[in-house]
Amino acid sequence: MTYRHAAIPALAGGVVLTALLWWAGTSAHALHLPGATNVIGGPATADLEHWLAPWSYDPPSSTQLNGEASGGIGGEALVDSARYLSLYTTALQIRFGAVFAFFLLGALLLVRRLPPVRGGRGRTAAALLATWAWGVVAGTLAVAVSAPWMIAAGGHGSFRFLPRLAGVIGSGRQILVLAALVAAVVTVVAARVTAKETAPLPPAEVPARAARLAATVGTAVIAVSLMVLSYQSVAAALQTVSPNIGLLSEPGDLLRQWLLFGAWTDPAGTPLGDWLLYRAADVLLLVVVWWALRRLPALLTRATVPAMAVGAVCATVLGLLASQLLRMATDGTGLQWGLLHLAAGLGEGIPAALTWGLLAGVAAAVTLRLAGGRPKTTDATAPAQAPGQDPDQDIAEA
Repeated sequence: MTYRHAAIPALAGGVVLTALLWWAGTSAHALHLPGATNVIGGPATADLEHWLAPWSYDPPSSTQLNGEASGGIGGEALVDSARYLSLYTTALQIRFGAVFAFFLLGALLLVRRLPPVRGGRGRTAAALLATWAWGVVAGTLAVAVSAPWMIAAGGHGSFRFLPRLAGVIGSGRQILVLAALVAAVVTVVAARVTAKETAPLPPAEVPARAARLAATVGTAVIAVSLMVLSYQSVAAALQTVSPNIGLLSEPGDLLRQWLLFGAWTDPAGTPLGDWLLYRAADVLLLVVVWWALRRLPALLTRATVPAMAVGAVCATVLGLLASQLLRMATDGTGLQWGLLHLAAGLGEGIPAALTWGLLAGVAAAVTLRLAGGRPKTTDATAPAQAPGQDPDQDIAEA
């Protein structure tokens, strides 16, 4: 599929994702209406408000909307209030614009290299799951890019900047998971419609040994974070790192956010069955990543390094979401506190999935090439050519 054809579904998905997040943010004020607590309950209202606040144009209470912090009174206070409100509005504009831009770039590559067309076993499902995962990544990157403006809008932007940056980046992920799923469905449906006249594309032929070796190397990269860096003593050492250099002081929270999938320790004082059940979620993450990387070279129209890197990021995010869903299903507090409270941890670890997924994808791509397992295929997803027409027309190499 050419970039010209892939642009249409990518644009459609980006518009839908941005619109859904904007709509969710503008709906946050409804939770303050009289009777909202009586309808859905106080805890559920608080959870929903926390989920929607990062996408709402209604400033939170932490935003400086008065001039007292600046020592101003009267007209000077109103000027300071307007400045902070302008910073908050700018942060939201950057956030929504970045969501659209990041999703467009990733979806364009995914639809181009993983087209949901006829002839590829599982390619449509793979495109749907990969686009869903990339939507979550795009939203996380958008929150990270707009975070400095959001922190400045709260006043005293230089105070404990890195810990506050980590806190902002970790917000708004729950509603993002749902919105990204809808955007992925729209993207894949649009891609199917756009590619309905294209020739069937059979799976590429990849040597099984090379594919397994590449998947194993990529999974080992993920395991470095999941099994080594996330061990409690190592994670604690990362948390205590502090160069005490101005804005770079106290980077522990940010390092853990972008390098660790969580934390684990020995089953001391914990029943072995409960400990093994909790660790089963980590095993599921590694299994999903290995299986996805094993299948990815055959599903891609061309296993380039960018395509493998983005694909590995999506595989890691999917494995992370699968492990979190497993923990939600096995958590005994779900019936007591409700589904919304149980889903509060959904989407955690996306920054780490981005960091290690990129490294895993590059490692897998390099291993695949060194092992001689580069897929033998051509980009056959361009529209069918008329007799006598150049069959390579409209085919662009990425």
